[in-house]
Amino acid sequence: MPVAMPQHAMPAQYMPAQRVVQHVPEVPRRARKPTDKNMPDGIEDVVIGESVQQFKNLRELEKRLDAAVVRKRLDIQDSISRTSKKYRTMRIWITNTVENQPWQGPGNNPGSGRYKVRIEGRLLDENTDSASEEDDEGAQDANKGDAMDEDKDAADESKESASKKSAQRFSHFFKSITVDFDKPANAIPDEVKPVAWAKPQVPPNTTSAPPNAEFDSIQFTRASQENLNVTVSLVQDESQERFKLSKELAEVLDVEEETRSGIVLGIWDYIRAMELQEDEEKRTVRCDHRLRSIFGREQMFFPQIPESIAPHTSPIDPIKLPYTIRVDEDFHKDPTPTIYDIQVAVEDPLRAKMMALMQNPQYTAGMRQISALDDQVALIVQALTHSRARHSFFTSLSNDPANFVNRWVSSQRRDLETILGDVNSGGDASGPEFRRGGDASVWDSTVAREAVRYMLAKPDAAAR
Repeated sequence: MPVAMPQHAMPAQYMPAQRVVQHVPEVPRRARKPTDKNMPDGIEDVVIGESVQQFKNLRELEKRLDAAVVRKRLDIQDSISRTSKKYRTMRIWITNTVENQPWQGPGNNPGSGRYKVRIEGRLLDENTDSASEEDDEGAQDANKGDAMDEDKDAADESKESASKKSAQRFSHFFKSITVDFDKPANAIPDEVKPVAWAKPQVPPNTTSAPPNAEFDSIQFTRASQENLNVTVSLVQDESQERFKLSKELAEVLDVEEETRSGIVLGIWDYIRAMELQEDEEKRTVRCDHRLRSIFGREQMFFPQIPESIAPHTSPIDPIKLPYTIRVDEDFHKDPTPTIYDIQVAVEDPLRAKMMALMQNPQYTAGMRQISALDDQVALIVQALTHSRARHSFFTSLSNDPANFVNRWVSSQRRDLETILGDVNSGGDASGPEFRRGGDASVWDSTVAREAVRYMLAKPDAAAR
């Protein structure tokens, strides 16, 4: 029958430490990936060859390359945010046809004459923005029939190439298109009622516009047997809306139109150039005579500037294109469209290329691959560090075994004293309880287990 081993009593000097440590909550140990990719000190003394120096050279090259890549990406991001709008020429044709007019045939019923107005626009190629004379000459050629059809046929030939260069259609550049009629005294209200189109709102979580928001031409028909004067009003649609500035604000910014963010940045540049910031509170601005005319005070708190400039901004006036609807026979013997060239803001093609570069999926995949390689390098460096520590251990042991063992036992004893909280007790921790192992030993006590768990949970435990 097995005999129970005698239980050894815990010395009284360890009881207070046990009462203190046993209340320490169990902190789960978190495994952390090694991140250090630098070679440990002294590793070149035990490695044959120049591999350590070559690795250090590669590390320096990698740091310079990473710094260059990060700097270039920041430059590109800054360029994207600062890229200004680019303006291109849009050509607009306005023409009208008629039907059932009295002069078109004896069989027409009086009062049944109608007209159809067509408004069409498209962007001109950058290399043909100034080539307007040829289009005007073609529009005045009587032997070629309807000049509008000729320009359209010429546009159809390059339709495929133009669609590749820009998918932005006529309606893309405008919020609304309105046709207002001059009202003669004897006009019927329905015949002079304004024609209006407004761009529909894009539904949330969608990127494509509704079908009725994308077109190259707009047309309408009405009943009339008299010439009518109309005005086509185009309200431009821009991603960052521009505003017309008051005289006082335009004097500070030296521009007539600007976006809200551009206004605030322009005022900030003016404040810095004129050194109008207070010495102690940099957000407080001293107003000179120009700023006093805008804000009406001697001092201004800079965060209040965006809301204070609202009275000095107003919507930009729409583009107005006059046109006369002709229904007489003389005009339609040789019909010519009315042509206008206007400037519209388009995205800089360089910005689109930079955006594609920043959002390239290959870059993200490459960064993931580099991160995986960095993890492997860190693991290898950690293994080298451990190998270097073992090499130093066994080298010191082989040089002076006796003194090395004494020093090592002393260090382990101090660690045990620290674990058991007996550093200041004055004991030498050399009693038989420290040499005894097994289930009833000091090493298997609750104090030792809790203390070791607590020490391993410390952030600097991985470095020990």
